[in-house]
Order: sequence, then C-alpha cells, then structure tokens
Amino acid sequence: MTRYVVLLRAVNLGATRRVSMPRLREVLTARGYGAVRTHLASGNVLLESPLPEAELAADVSVAIAEHFALDVPVVVRTAEELAGVRAADPLGHIATNPARYSVTFYAQPLDLERVAALPPTDGWQYVPRGREVYVWRPDGLESDRRTERTWAQLLGAAGTNRNWNTVRKLVELTR
Repeated sequence: MTRYVVLLRAVNLGATRRVSMPRLREVLTARGYGAVRTHLASGNVLLESPLPEAELAADVSVAIAEHFALDVPVVVRTAEELAGVRAADPLGHIATNPARYSVTFYAQPLDLERVAALPPTDGWQYVPRGREVYVWRPDGLESDRRTERTWAQLLGAAGTNRNWNTVRKLVELTR
C-alpha cells in the first residue's frame, strides 16, 4: 500500500461545486481505500492504495462524478513526492508569509517550451519544477491579475493550488 495525497481541483469554492468531505471519506472508504482522511474543505484527501497514481486519480474522479455529479480534476502525489515538494522550497528564502506562498500541482510534467515562454511578472515570483509551480505573491492572491485559467492557458494544463501552510500540514499528516 502506498500513502497518497489526493488534491481535488476547484471544489467548495463558494456555493458551487460542493463536495462534502465527510461523505467523500465514506465513499472512498467504501471503494476499498485505507486510512482515508481529509484536511480542510478545499479538497485534500490522504489515503492508502495499491493502485498506481494515474489509476487512483481516475478512480477518485469517477467516484466524485458518481456520488456528487461533478467533473473534478484530481492530482495525486505520494507522501514521499509531497515531502520532496516541501523540501525543495525554492522561494523559501524570500517568502515571508506562508499564506501568500503557494504551490500549483499538475498531473503531468510541465511542457518545458511553455515554461520558457512564461511572461515576466510584476512584483511576484514563480519557479516551475517538474509537475509543480512554486509561487510567491507578496501582495496576496487578490493582487494577481493572472487567474488560474490564464495560467492553464499559458502552461497548457490546469493545476490545483495549495498555500504553503497547507503543503506543510499535508506533509505532517502523511507521517
């Protein structure tokens, strides 16, 4: 069994795309996953499974479609991969507020040509690495005129973002 962190994209934002975390735990436990728990209502699930990452992501997505009638992209990392994301911390030397420092997780490695073509930013920084983009926005997310949709267009893939506090907590919970 592998310990995974399952990240759901764009759930429980306002009144739409609601996924009850207690119900999701029940659904995933009934599907045979072990040690299922959630963190916050923003779509963070920890579980154990023998499935490979891609199959797990697909199965969780199907479960959400069946039980919540939502098409939710799912990104998966092993506990070790998530610990590696935290350890890399390429902007930790400048990020003074973990609520404004975040990581966007992608299902596949980023296209290097698209990464190279990313435009310069005004007042904030980002570092793409493998399947993640680390982002430091000193003035907060609200000051960022580039929406996640724009990032998805620029990179050719949609990801799911977690602030540094959440990344650290998820790593702790996987231990």
